[in-house]
Amino acid sequence: MNNPDTQWGEMQAQLRAAIDGLDEDAAVALAQAALAQGVTPLEFFRNVVEPVLTAIGDAFSRLEVFLPDLMRAGVVVKAVQTKALEPAIRASGGVSSSEGRVVIGTAQGDIHDIGKNMVALMLQVNGFTVTDLGTNVSTAAFIDVARRENADIIAMSSLLTTSLPFVKDVLARLDAAGERARFMVIAGGAPVTEAWSQAAGLNGFAEDAVEAVALCRGLMAKRREAAA
Repeated sequence: MNNPDTQWGEMQAQLRAAIDGLDEDAAVALAQAALAQGVTPLEFFRNVVEPVLTAIGDAFSRLEVFLPDLMRAGVVVKAVQTKALEPAIRASGGVSSSEGRVVIGTAQGDIHDIGKNMVALMLQVNGFTVTDLGTNVSTAAFIDVARRENADIIAMSSLLTTSLPFVKDVLARLDAAGERARFMVIAGGAPVTEAWSQAAGLNGFAEDAVEAVALCRGLMAKRREAAA
């Protein structure tokens, strides 16, 4: 793209206008046009969708927008995901062997799911068995399903700072149950940084879906080496 920063900004403005007007068709058309110009699904997510959702989430935290605004964003971005981004990712294909078992969800207090959905999809097409718990997932649900599915990795998404304590709560409860070594716990989302991840005691963090796949592969490789 020519002047990518300017074009990303223009796309962000168009997506925000589509969200404000609850115009799913305009948002989908925007994404499809970008893909046709050679933008990858992950580039569109990271440079257009994520900044817009982060801005809306920050405004929600400051009580400048309210739950209906979040719901409107969710509806429009879900359409972008299912009608434009997911088909493009699936077209790249995947592998059939199981790389590991992942339980994924958006942490309690957060209803955003586009980032989580992109990670889940990318993990699936790269050979992982994924159980998606959806959004606003409680600590107990993460742990209960991880036990039931004999998961290797618990992956949590957090786009709002208000949900970060619930990420730590999963770690604390696993420690209390003596199961911290059983599950590798990772997180991602705008407020999650490497420093925060290390301080919290996570096994790692990822900034986008590509990094999440690489992280999960690396963690599984270490687990297999340790078991050998």
